[in-house]
Formats: sequence, C-alpha cells, structure tokens
Amino acid sequence: QVQLVESGGGLVQAGGSLRLSCAASGRTFSSDDMGWSRQAPGREREFVAAISGSGRLSRYGDSVKGRFTISRDNAKNTVYLQMNSLKPEDTAVYYCAGSGTYYYTGRADYWGQGTQVTVSS
Repeated sequence: QVQLVESGGGLVQAGGSLRLSCAASGRTFSSDDMGWSRQAPGREREFVAAISGSGRLSRYGDSVKGRFTISRDNAKNTVYLQMNSLKPEDTAVYYCAGSGTYYYTGRADYWGQGTQVTVSS
C-alpha cells in the first residue's frame, strides 16, 4: 500500500512561486515514475509533469513548460513541483501520483489526496 501526502499549496499572487512536495511511503520509491496532475472546478484532470524513477527524465504539459520544474529526492522518498510565474489559470487542486509506467503513460496506480493552489490576479 503506497501512501502519498502532498503539501505546499496555498494562495499566491499572479507572477509568484510555490513549491509543492509529495512524500511517499510504503513502497520502493525509486522504482516508480512519479508525477503531478491538476484539476480545476468544472474541468477534466490535466497532466502537469512526470519524472522517471531515476530522476534523469522529465516531461511537462504544454501549459506549464518553461514555468514548472519537477524533481525528486529518492533518499527522502519525495517528489517536488517548483511552480514559477504562476497564472490565475494555474488555480486547481494538484495531485501527486505514481506507477511503474507513469512517465510514459500518465497512468497512475496510486494518488495523493491533493493540495489546493490558488493564484489571484
């Protein structure tokens, strides 16, 4: 049983930055790809970023490229999402997720509970 706990969400002004963290337990963390997705009210869940188990590969959704950076610390069983130049349209609940194939497929075997990010204009 894998447990993911997200933190770091909050309210920020447009142009600001936030760093989300996702702490994992219950599984060999480095064997799985990890990533983030988000869901805004009334919208479908959107892929944000993914990172391979080793951390060497990363990819991003088109709407966040150049502004967000995903990283991981396998020694701490934690994945991060650094969000810069935030826009009001980034407002959503952000979910951490993982699986053995998440980097290539975007399909997760387990999810966190989500953390709210609100960007004011």
